[in-house]
Amino acid sequence: MSDSMLVFDRSTVRRHRDRAASSISETDFLFREAAERLLDRINDVTRRFPLALDLGCHAGQIARLLGDVSKIDHLIQCDLSAAMARLARINGHPALVADEETLPFGDNTLDLVISNLSLHWTNDLPGALVQIRRALKPDGLLLATVFGGETLKELRAALIEAESEITGGASPRISPFVDVRDAGQLMNRAGFALPVIDADTITVTYADPLKLMADLRAMGETNAVRERHKSFLRRDVLARALEIYRAQYSDSRGRVMATFQIVTMTGWAPHASQQKAMRPGSAKTRLADALNATEESLDDKTPMKRIP
Repeated sequence: MSDSMLVFDRSTVRRHRDRAASSISETDFLFREAAERLLDRINDVTRRFPLALDLGCHAGQIARLLGDVSKIDHLIQCDLSAAMARLARINGHPALVADEETLPFGDNTLDLVISNLSLHWTNDLPGALVQIRRALKPDGLLLATVFGGETLKELRAALIEAESEITGGASPRISPFVDVRDAGQLMNRAGFALPVIDADTITVTYADPLKLMADLRAMGETNAVRERHKSFLRRDVLARALEIYRAQYSDSRGRVMATFQIVTMTGWAPHASQQKAMRPGSAKTRLADALNATEESLDDKTPMKRIP
């Protein structure tokens, strides 16, 4: 991997997760919420999955929510952090230490890969998606959530404004996240069939921005960008950022708002049985007939008309 692709310091990501493991149960509400939504989608699929992988399992939120009735027969969990993997070993579901960037699974071995709010920390997301697609059996399913670009927009704006105002410049204090507009292209580039991308926004309120920062640390989701300042944020910059945050992003009750955008990526490993798009011009029914409307040709002098 070239240096230009190394956005994150993966050793820092691992260290943050190791540190967070001791208190993750108190602050994993976003992981649990996203996990519930992923499992709802799995239940909507009319098939069973003999062997599934929870990639970046954190403390085993997916396994804890599976219960006794599930469309998943066997679940393997893995995480970059050994401390998280130890926590995830519950309900008979094994957990191992593995890096999302170098998957230790052979081609065509898995029926389902679930990844819950973890892949946004990979340096080469397209490469990680290719590895996942190869590990899936034909017609295997990937169902993943990542934090999207709108995540923590309030905190990012407050820190940039405060640091620019006081020091005359700003460094990356919030990690970059996946742009929802690019997610579909990433899935296509990785070779997935029938990709579907959607995004949900969750707004969490806090009594104070410092509580938000404490929760991010306890979740293992603090900044791991390689080019970040290694020193602590200056006290005067932090104080000004908190002031800006409270002034600009408080609700009617005086609580500060924090946005978390959750992007869900769904795609299938290609298989001959899957639906395929029709060739242009191959339709046998006119759209105008289906809509019971009159078809009119348009030229430069004819205004476009609405279909009644």
